[in-house]
Amino acid sequence: MTKTAWVFPGQGSQTAGMGIDILDLPACKDKFTQAEEILGWSVVDVCQDEEKLASTVYTQPCLYVIESILSDLLSEKQKPDLVAGHSLGEYVALYSAGVFEWSTGLRLVKRRAELMQNASGGMMAALMNFDREQLSQVISETPDVVLANDNSPAQVVISGTENAVQTVMSKVKARRAIPLNVSGAFHSPLMRAADNEYREVLESVEFQTARCPVLSNVEPTPSDDANELKQRLLKQMTGSVRWREIALAFPQFGIEKVIEIGPGNVLTGLIKRTCSDLTLENIRGRAELPE
Repeated sequence: MTKTAWVFPGQGSQTAGMGIDILDLPACKDKFTQAEEILGWSVVDVCQDEEKLASTVYTQPCLYVIESILSDLLSEKQKPDLVAGHSLGEYVALYSAGVFEWSTGLRLVKRRAELMQNASGGMMAALMNFDREQLSQVISETPDVVLANDNSPAQVVISGTENAVQTVMSKVKARRAIPLNVSGAFHSPLMRAADNEYREVLESVEFQTARCPVLSNVEPTPSDDANELKQRLLKQMTGSVRWREIALAFPQFGIEKVIEIGPGNVLTGLIKRTCSDLTLENIRGRAELPE
């Protein structure tokens, strides 16, 4: 039996029209209705509005709803041996592993998105094809900037104050360095105020033992322990997303196939650049679900 991991993408993977092909499925209709009651707006409508969908406060709940529904549909046919998610995607991974109820996860994501949307100050930038040793040295010598997303050997995202991020971009030789269109310095200490407010919400939620191990963003080792998974998630808003290490962990734990569940193919692309021997699949919509 092939050991399989399911992975869930985060903000940046959204596409206009995502989820439209699952609207007429009875179980999905109930979820979309429930989501509208919790959010106060229609996921279906927002997913067809490209401008709204690009806003953090809408992006994250929409991704959670679409990815979790696709996960539920796939779970009718098969089960994962391991799960992981990139940033927002970690919430879908935890839901798919049975750590919390669907509505609980959506309420958490709703509040997370609101706080992140309102975070101001700082910036993020993506660097491609760079000298990793040089980058580490420059970051260590530059206050107020951190490695926010370690996505693959050739792609990272840095986060911090505008001056600090610009300093790193000017000193590190990279084939491409692109400022990201986000409202704040996500996954950095500059998110501390938002994190403090969110922490109270997250701590009040009861986590359950996971049905399968979860690889967390801040600690890419498998765990099914409810308390440990919560403690890891509590560190996520200000901590780095260690996706490259997550990809490297898959073969270490016997994973042979990775299925990315959600729009686009961002994660399978990153994994391919890190672990080329894994079998990679995408479930982006109804047509790609197994019969």
